[in-house]
Amino acid sequence: MDQQIVQVKIHPAIGIARVGNSSAAPFIGPESPHQKPLPPGSHKDAAGAVVKQAARFRVYGYNQAGEVVRELKLGQDGVSEIRWSVHLANKKAAWYRFHIPLDIPEATSLTPEKRGRRNAGVVGAERRKLVIDPGIRTVRTSLHDTGAFDTGTIMGRKVPLGKISTEPTGRLLVVGGNGKSSSYTTPEKPITGVTNNDTWYDDVSDGPVTAAVTIGGQTSTATPAWVVVAPPHYAPGVKTVRTLYDVIQDVFTTGATLPGEAVVSYADDIEPILSRFCGLQWTNHGFAAQFGWKGPHDFLEPALRARLADPGDSSQELRRQIYVQMRDYERDGTSPLPWPWLYGDAMSSDRGTSERQHITLSPTQDRLLARWAEGRFQPGPLHAHHEDVDQAPVQEQPALLDRAALENCAADAFHPGCEVTWPVRIKTMYAEPFRILHRSPGTPERDYGDVLSDQEVKSVDGPLSAQGPGDLTRWMAAPWQCDAASCRSGYQVLSGLGPRYSPYLPTFWPAQIPNHVLKRSDFDIVNDPGTALRTREQAFGRRAVWLRGLTGSDLNKQRRQMIDDWPDFGIVETHEYDGGDGRFPAFIQVESVPGEQLRGAPDHANLVNIQVPQAGGPRLAAEAGTWRGELPAEQVEAALVTQAIGEAMRATGHDEAAIAAGYLEKLDPLHDSR
Repeated sequence: MDQQIVQVKIHPAIGIARVGNSSAAPFIGPESPHQKPLPPGSHKDAAGAVVKQAARFRVYGYNQAGEVVRELKLGQDGVSEIRWSVHLANKKAAWYRFHIPLDIPEATSLTPEKRGRRNAGVVGAERRKLVIDPGIRTVRTSLHDTGAFDTGTIMGRKVPLGKISTEPTGRLLVVGGNGKSSSYTTPEKPITGVTNNDTWYDDVSDGPVTAAVTIGGQTSTATPAWVVVAPPHYAPGVKTVRTLYDVIQDVFTTGATLPGEAVVSYADDIEPILSRFCGLQWTNHGFAAQFGWKGPHDFLEPALRARLADPGDSSQELRRQIYVQMRDYERDGTSPLPWPWLYGDAMSSDRGTSERQHITLSPTQDRLLARWAEGRFQPGPLHAHHEDVDQAPVQEQPALLDRAALENCAADAFHPGCEVTWPVRIKTMYAEPFRILHRSPGTPERDYGDVLSDQEVKSVDGPLSAQGPGDLTRWMAAPWQCDAASCRSGYQVLSGLGPRYSPYLPTFWPAQIPNHVLKRSDFDIVNDPGTALRTREQAFGRRAVWLRGLTGSDLNKQRRQMIDDWPDFGIVETHEYDGGDGRFPAFIQVESVPGEQLRGAPDHANLVNIQVPQAGGPRLAAEAGTWRGELPAEQVEAALVTQAIGEAMRATGHDEAAIAAGYLEKLDPLHDSR
């Protein structure tokens, strides 16, 4: 192979860092799709604070044929300098309101108000004060420089967004903010919803990553990358069924920019999809019942696994039946029954009117499963699976880095999501596969006006073209904790309760924000061989509501509590089962012990989630200044919610602690369009 380097590229193309409130050294995010989860205790420090996840970037040299020659490391092969630059920003408060993705047909029904600006009362030049932008930071690896994004402000309040540093090899580390969210007014403005809380800000961010590499006295500019600083991954050993990698990969395979798989491998292409259904057993009780350990569709059970990996005729009908279970919008419409049981972009709490009430697999995933169902696949892997990316052949390392970062991000409902949202599925956002198109430094984005119209969204130089610092995360919830507190399962209106109602399914983002978890105390019972087997089995089957520590019946107060208490919620980590008897999985994912103030909640608190549409009338009228009722709108809303809780108790048989009820505008995005 030609060893002459003519091009330098940064990998991963999109790196993911995550906020945390611990002062401990950060851990590095996944760098191989096959990397083992970190050991228990890695995600929180001794005081219970959440450890930050760093994004690590490397530079690779490519030859004229586009082949990877080697990773470029300081002091090796003539590399005398790597100069890194990063520009983080947070633009949420200065961006437009989020209700549903603007690239789906339902968005045409959004009123101008719903397409309007956040913090619309801040006008003119003052709006620049809503952008947290500390500017570019540059570090040189030869000098062991560090840089801090600590000069950005919002309305005069300083908001640190993180820092950068380098390793001795020349690799770059990007570390994000502290997870602090606040209102820039005093007293703070009350939380009023899930995604658009005026005056509120957080310290997630994103922006370009660039590098210049000096080799043999010649300096080359690297093909740039991007970094996203996201909220914590509360179940870091769990991957969702359709990951962010799957969605972005499909942008380019469907458009024929990337080739499809010439040969389908069960080990490489099919089992990763099916096993993710099983992995969700640790974060959602509904998935546990169907796809969990010894469940009807435990795809990892050895005998079933052998049948699924068999391309012969004897397994064809089994394969076909599993494939047929996957949701097809043309066939299934709004039915909640097909797989996967995950909410979609146009989800509403009432009987869905859109086929996008639930998600589908990506078209690429669907094509792979179709070929598998037909028996056109090989059982074994096409490539070795490397847990450590540094042990993989150098030619494979860049793709592994790109994939690992994105495979651990959500692409379920872009409603809006966890790390990034719907613009990432628009091809004009990219310079090449997986690589965000950068806006030239110093080139300001034009003003799209008070309303982000459909024409502006789709314009050639609009928000879906070249990107600048903060442009990916600006579409997300403000602040993120309010959305995290609302990522639940089994949302329903009162009329939908009954024998066909499940409080567990469908669900929002269970891989990132768990719904139901195995507590540490129950795992200790499971892992004790001296305890009666029946008792251990019962402990294994129990699940506690992950958000059980949110108190009261006012959902906005629960969201406000999440802003303060987000570090105290447990993190689902992988533990090894010590029994060695095959009674339970060899590896069990267990919730870490929550913070002290959250420990007293009953396991079933906030299990049943009820949307109360009629309670939205007073709230929305009060927000619009049109409430004319004799009683305060808040009092009327509270009375309607209390009434709904009572009805839900009678309909489900659950006690009051289990019922979470209220009006979520997120679940009724077109309420003022009808």
